[in-house]
Amino acid sequence: MRLAKYLAHAGVASRRAAEGLIAEGRVRVDGATVTDPARDIGEASRVDVDGEPLRGPERRVVYAVHKPLGVVSTARDTHGRPTVVGLVPAKGLRLYPIGRLDAESSGLILLSNDGELANRLTHPRFEVPKTYVATLAGGPISDAALSRLRAGVELEDGLTAPARVRRRGEREIEITIHEGRKRQVRRMCEAVGHRVTALRRTAFGPLRLGTLAPGEHRLLRAAELERLRAL
Repeated sequence: MRLAKYLAHAGVASRRAAEGLIAEGRVRVDGATVTDPARDIGEASRVDVDGEPLRGPERRVVYAVHKPLGVVSTARDTHGRPTVVGLVPAKGLRLYPIGRLDAESSGLILLSNDGELANRLTHPRFEVPKTYVATLAGGPISDAALSRLRAGVELEDGLTAPARVRRRGEREIEITIHEGRKRQVRRMCEAVGHRVTALRRTAFGPLRLGTLAPGEHRLLRAAELERLRAL
Protein backbone atom coordinates (compact mmCIF):
# COMPACT_ATOMS: atom_id res chain seq x y z
CA MET A 1 0.00 0.00 0.00
CA ARG A 2 1.30 3.48 -0.83
CA LEU A 3 2.17 5.71 2.09
CA ALA A 4 -0.42 8.42 1.40
CA LYS A 5 -3.17 5.81 1.11
CA TYR A 6 -1.93 4.12 4.31
CA LEU A 7 -2.22 7.42 6.22
CA ALA A 8 -5.72 7.98 4.84
CA HIS A 9 -6.82 4.50 5.87
CA ALA A 10 -5.28 5.06 9.30
CA GLY A 11 -7.55 8.08 9.73
CA VAL A 12 -4.76 10.67 9.79
CA ALA A 13 -6.20 12.81 6.99
CA SER A 14 -7.63 12.63 3.50
CA ARG A 15 -5.21 11.33 0.88
CA ARG A 16 -4.50 14.81 -0.47
CA ALA A 17 -3.89 16.18 3.03
CA ALA A 18 -1.71 13.16 3.80
CA GLU A 19 0.43 13.96 0.76
CA GLY A 20 0.98 17.41 2.27
CA LEU A 21 2.07 15.93 5.62
CA ILE A 22 4.54 13.70 3.82
CA ALA A 23 5.94 16.56 1.74
CA GLU A 24 6.46 18.59 4.93
CA GLY A 25 8.68 15.84 6.33
CA ARG A 26 6.32 15.00 9.19
CA VAL A 27 6.15 11.28 8.42
CA ARG A 28 8.77 8.65 9.24
CA VAL A 29 8.85 5.03 8.10
CA ASP A 30 10.95 2.62 10.12
CA GLY A 31 12.76 5.57 11.70
CA ALA A 32 13.57 7.44 8.46
CA THR A 33 11.80 10.55 7.17
CA VAL A 34 9.96 9.88 3.91
CA THR A 35 8.82 12.59 1.49
CA ASP A 36 7.53 10.34 -1.29
CA PRO A 37 3.76 9.70 -0.95
CA ALA A 38 4.05 6.72 -3.31
CA ARG A 39 6.45 4.86 -0.99
CA ASP A 40 5.20 1.29 -0.50
CA ILE A 41 4.34 0.33 3.08
CA GLY A 42 4.46 -3.27 4.21
CA GLU A 43 2.49 -4.90 6.99
CA ALA A 44 5.53 -4.85 9.29
CA SER A 45 6.42 -1.20 8.62
CA ARG A 46 6.42 1.25 11.53
CA VAL A 47 4.92 4.60 10.55
CA ASP A 48 5.10 7.72 12.73
CA VAL A 49 3.38 11.07 12.18
CA ASP A 50 4.76 14.02 14.14
CA GLY A 51 6.63 11.50 16.28
CA GLU A 52 3.53 9.49 17.18
CA PRO A 53 3.30 5.86 15.98
CA LEU A 54 0.26 4.77 14.02
CA ARG A 55 -1.58 1.62 14.96
CA GLY A 56 -2.55 0.80 11.38
CA PRO A 57 -5.91 1.18 9.64
CA GLU A 58 -8.80 2.13 11.92
CA ARG A 59 -12.39 1.02 11.72
CA ARG A 60 -13.80 3.50 9.24
CA VAL A 61 -16.81 5.53 10.36
CA VAL A 62 -18.77 8.56 9.16
CA TYR A 63 -20.81 10.88 11.37
CA ALA A 64 -23.43 13.39 10.30
CA VAL A 65 -23.14 16.53 12.44
CA HIS A 66 -25.26 19.67 12.70
CA LYS A 67 -22.59 22.36 12.95
CA PRO A 68 -23.76 25.32 15.01
CA LEU A 69 -22.86 28.94 14.32
CA GLY A 70 -19.47 29.99 15.68
CA VAL A 71 -17.91 26.54 15.39
CA VAL A 72 -15.08 26.13 12.88
CA SER A 73 -14.99 23.12 10.57
CA THR A 74 -11.41 22.04 11.23
CA ALA A 75 -9.85 19.36 13.40
CA ARG A 76 -7.82 21.96 15.32
CA ASP A 77 -7.90 25.74 15.62
CA THR A 78 -4.85 27.84 16.45
CA HIS A 79 -7.07 30.59 17.90
CA GLY A 80 -8.75 28.34 20.43
CA ARG A 81 -12.19 28.45 18.84
CA PRO A 82 -14.52 25.43 19.22
CA THR A 83 -14.17 22.94 16.36
CA VAL A 84 -16.67 20.61 14.75
CA VAL A 85 -14.50 17.63 15.70
CA GLY A 86 -15.06 18.50 19.34
CA LEU A 87 -18.78 17.84 18.91
CA VAL A 88 -18.27 14.08 18.46
CA PRO A 89 -16.74 11.70 21.05
CA ALA A 90 -13.98 10.21 18.91
CA LYS A 91 -13.27 7.21 21.16
CA GLY A 92 -9.67 7.15 20.00
CA LEU A 93 -10.46 7.58 16.29
CA ARG A 94 -8.79 10.34 14.26
CA LEU A 95 -11.81 12.17 12.86
CA TYR A 96 -11.66 15.10 10.47
CA PRO A 97 -14.31 17.08 8.55
CA ILE A 98 -15.27 16.25 4.97
CA GLY A 99 -15.58 19.62 3.28
CA ARG A 100 -16.07 22.86 5.15
CA LEU A 101 -18.63 25.32 6.41
CA ASP A 102 -17.47 28.77 7.49
CA ALA A 103 -17.93 29.77 11.12
CA GLU A 104 -20.90 32.01 10.25
CA SER A 105 -22.77 29.12 8.57
CA SER A 106 -24.56 26.17 10.14
CA GLY A 107 -25.93 22.84 9.05
CA LEU A 108 -24.88 19.42 7.85
CA ILE A 109 -21.21 18.45 7.82
CA LEU A 110 -19.63 15.01 7.82
CA LEU A 111 -16.84 13.78 10.08
CA SER A 112 -14.88 10.66 9.20
CA ASN A 113 -11.58 8.82 9.35
CA ASP A 114 -12.14 7.44 5.82
CA GLY A 115 -9.69 9.32 3.61
CA GLU A 116 -10.78 7.59 0.40
CA LEU A 117 -14.39 8.54 0.93
CA ALA A 118 -13.42 12.11 1.89
CA ASN A 119 -11.55 12.47 -1.39
CA ARG A 120 -14.50 11.18 -3.43
CA LEU A 121 -16.95 13.50 -1.70
CA THR A 122 -14.84 16.65 -2.06
CA HIS A 123 -12.99 16.24 -5.36
CA PRO A 124 -14.56 18.51 -8.03
CA ARG A 125 -14.71 15.79 -10.68
CA PHE A 126 -17.26 13.79 -8.67
CA GLU A 127 -19.68 16.77 -8.56
CA VAL A 128 -21.35 15.80 -5.29
CA PRO A 129 -24.36 18.12 -4.77
CA LYS A 130 -24.75 20.19 -1.62
CA THR A 131 -27.95 22.06 -0.76
CA TYR A 132 -28.26 25.23 1.32
CA VAL A 133 -31.00 27.52 2.57
CA ALA A 134 -29.91 31.16 2.37
CA THR A 135 -31.61 34.18 3.96
CA LEU A 136 -30.90 37.31 1.94
CA ALA A 137 -30.64 41.04 2.49
CA GLY A 138 -31.43 43.66 -0.14
CA GLY A 139 -35.17 43.25 -0.63
CA PRO A 140 -37.13 40.47 -2.34
CA ILE A 141 -35.05 38.41 -4.76
CA SER A 142 -36.11 38.90 -8.37
CA ASP A 143 -36.76 36.33 -11.06
CA ALA A 144 -33.81 37.79 -12.97
CA ALA A 145 -31.47 37.15 -10.03
CA LEU A 146 -32.71 33.58 -9.73
CA SER A 147 -32.12 33.06 -13.46
CA ARG A 148 -28.54 34.31 -13.13
CA LEU A 149 -27.86 31.88 -10.27
CA ARG A 150 -29.33 29.03 -12.30
CA ALA A 151 -27.18 29.87 -15.32
CA GLY A 152 -23.95 30.45 -13.37
CA VAL A 153 -22.44 33.77 -12.27
CA GLU A 154 -19.03 35.26 -12.85
CA LEU A 155 -16.87 35.41 -9.71
CA GLU A 156 -13.28 36.56 -9.27
CA ASP A 157 -12.15 32.93 -9.62
CA GLY A 158 -14.24 32.23 -12.73
CA LEU A 159 -17.74 31.35 -13.85
CA THR A 160 -19.67 29.07 -11.51
CA ALA A 161 -21.47 25.99 -12.74
CA PRO A 162 -25.26 26.25 -13.05
CA ALA A 163 -27.09 25.87 -9.74
CA ARG A 164 -30.52 24.55 -8.87
CA VAL A 165 -32.41 27.34 -7.12
CA ARG A 166 -35.94 27.82 -5.84
CA ARG A 167 -37.54 30.66 -3.95
CA ARG A 168 -38.73 29.79 -0.42
CA GLY A 169 -39.92 33.28 0.46
CA GLU A 170 -39.29 36.89 -0.50
CA ARG A 171 -35.86 36.84 1.10
CA GLU A 172 -35.05 33.13 1.29
CA ILE A 173 -33.87 30.65 -1.33
CA GLU A 174 -32.82 27.02 -1.51
CA ILE A 175 -29.75 26.52 -3.68
CA THR A 176 -27.91 23.34 -4.72
CA ILE A 177 -24.36 23.47 -6.06
CA HIS A 178 -21.80 20.78 -6.88
CA GLU A 179 -18.62 22.83 -6.64
CA GLY A 180 -16.60 23.49 -3.50
CA ARG A 181 -15.21 26.99 -3.83
CA LYS A 182 -14.57 29.02 -0.71
CA ARG A 183 -17.73 30.81 0.52
CA GLN A 184 -19.28 30.07 -2.87
CA VAL A 185 -22.96 30.48 -2.06
CA ARG A 186 -22.34 33.76 -0.27
CA ARG A 187 -20.31 35.10 -3.19
CA MET A 188 -22.85 33.95 -5.77
CA CYS A 189 -25.66 35.72 -3.97
CA GLU A 190 -23.61 38.89 -3.57
CA ALA A 191 -22.89 38.80 -7.31
CA VAL A 192 -26.63 39.08 -8.02
CA GLY A 193 -27.14 41.87 -5.47
CA HIS A 194 -28.05 40.04 -2.25
CA ARG A 195 -25.86 39.69 0.84
CA VAL A 196 -26.43 36.43 2.73
CA THR A 197 -27.46 37.06 6.33
CA ALA A 198 -27.92 33.38 7.29
CA LEU A 199 -26.78 30.19 5.60
CA ARG A 200 -27.58 26.60 6.53
CA ARG A 201 -26.55 23.44 4.67
CA THR A 202 -29.49 21.06 4.57
CA ALA A 203 -28.14 18.24 2.37
CA PHE A 204 -24.81 16.67 1.39
CA GLY A 205 -25.22 14.26 -1.52
CA PRO A 206 -28.06 11.87 -0.57
CA LEU A 207 -27.88 12.78 3.13
CA ARG A 208 -30.30 15.23 4.74
CA LEU A 209 -29.89 17.30 7.90
CA GLY A 210 -33.31 16.13 9.01
CA THR A 211 -34.14 16.58 12.69
CA LEU A 212 -30.56 16.86 13.97
CA ALA A 213 -30.45 19.83 16.34
CA PRO A 214 -27.45 22.20 16.38
CA GLY A 215 -24.51 20.42 18.02
CA GLU A 216 -26.02 16.94 17.63
CA HIS A 217 -24.48 14.07 15.67
CA ARG A 218 -25.33 10.57 14.52
CA LEU A 219 -23.38 7.64 13.09
CA LEU A 220 -24.31 6.87 9.49
CA ARG A 221 -25.97 3.55 8.78
CA ALA A 222 -24.46 0.97 6.42
CA ALA A 223 -27.03 1.72 3.71
CA GLU A 224 -26.19 5.45 3.86
CA LEU A 225 -22.47 4.69 3.53
CA GLU A 226 -23.18 2.57 0.47
CA ARG A 227 -25.07 5.44 -1.16
CA LEU A 228 -22.20 7.84 -0.43
CA ARG A 229 -19.59 5.50 -1.89
CA ALA A 230 -21.73 5.01 -4.99
CA LEU A 231 -21.70 8.72 -5.85
